[in-house]
Amino acid sequence: MNPKLPPSAVPQLDQQLCFALYSTSLAMSKLYRKLLRGMGLTYSQYLVMMVLWERNELTVSEVGERLYLDSATLTPLLKRMEQAGLLTRTRAASDERQVIISLTPQGDALRHEAAKLPPAILQATQCSVDQVVGMKTQLDALRASLMSLN
Repeated sequence: MNPKLPPSAVPQLDQQLCFALYSTSLAMSKLYRKLLRGMGLTYSQYLVMMVLWERNELTVSEVGERLYLDSATLTPLLKRMEQAGLLTRTRAASDERQVIISLTPQGDALRHEAAKLPPAILQATQCSVDQVVGMKTQLDALRASLMSLN
């Protein structure tokens, strides 16, 4: 039989870092979904495109490493993006087990539309550039700490 805990001993939702991160992520995803609709991209597809705009012709595992996704999660996403004409998937000549992901001209052209997103996101945050950079630095450090536990 468990004795009833006093209210002060029970964790409060609004005091939890995990809930602040989760609910903020939901709000950010909702904003991106709205902004990306005109580009015909989901948020996950946008992240893949950003990786490929930085460096084209990457293996599936390289894209997965950048996005912290495994190939089982990434492969269906990449297949849908290929069907939409945004990228191609080809077997590497040097190792047939590797699949190379490359932008199509259509996928590369979205880069110009995507350039409009960061200013819109910054405006929506109602933060200064310095505040956003500071938050990102803290979140990067938090992610690194949490990932070192795995």
